[in-house]
Amino acid sequence: MKKLLMSIALATATVGACAHRPETASEQRNLEQRANATLATMQQRDPGLRNLLGTSAGYVVFPEIGKGGLVVGGASGMGVLYERGMPVGSVRLTQASIGALAGGQTFAELITIRDPYQVQRLKMGQFKLGADISAVALTSGAAASAATGDVSVFVMPRGGLMVDVSVAGQQLKFEPSAG
Repeated sequence: MKKLLMSIALATATVGACAHRPETASEQRNLEQRANATLATMQQRDPGLRNLLGTSAGYVVFPEIGKGGLVVGGASGMGVLYERGMPVGSVRLTQASIGALAGGQTFAELITIRDPYQVQRLKMGQFKLGADISAVALTSGAAASAATGDVSVFVMPRGGLMVDVSVAGQQLKFEPSAG
């Protein structure tokens, strides 16, 4: 039990480390490379994503989100916002939660946004994933089932064990790319 509590505490403490905003052009390029590699892996798992991305006004790729807690927890990560397939800036994701959760995990996340107005809201800091949005585990055919909504969220587990996979309440903060 003590080992489990130590693991949970460590997972919770490392959640904040995943959200380091790129401060240099080199760090931004590194984040974009990781986002591109993550997106390629996601498209291999579900080729239908190509269609969904092609019809989206924008999408955000988070190569790694850390999430952890015991009753009270949090999640954070850095991603890249793409418009018309081109990176336009970085996005910081944060989430606080309370309730029936225990453990720690890391995962990649893809948020597709079909409505251009919602992309602008994200860029203005007025976009938040609410209770009406749920994540879909990325498997072959997942994109086809999500293609009807304005916002779709796909999650690709990376590691860890946790009893909570909610995305409700995720806050997104956009930072434009330099230049």
